[in-house]
Amino acid sequence: MFELLGLASATGLVAAGYTYSRHFVRQRLRYVDAVLSGNAPLIATVATAVVAIPACALMPLPFFTAFTGVFVALGVGAGVKLGARDIRDPAGYIVRR
Repeated sequence: MFELLGLASATGLVAAGYTYSRHFVRQRLRYVDAVLSGNAPLIATVATAVVAIPACALMPLPFFTAFTGVFVALGVGAGVKLGARDIRDPAGYIVRR
């Protein structure tokens, strides 16, 4: 039962990190040239991993592990990468207002 709960919570955290970072890059960082570099997703992944891995590993809940932090960091990195791609190719996504 805990395994299923852990998988569901980890999936939700990864999806939230991906969605929030992609939206943040598209809306708030669209005029920042450093986001368009190839290093921005790597920097975002490492910065998130530095924070998320110890936070998830030290939580008292048994279904948050260090692997959850790794997957959250990878989700944030993917969101930054695809958010930067959306800035470069504005016809690739639909703007919702």
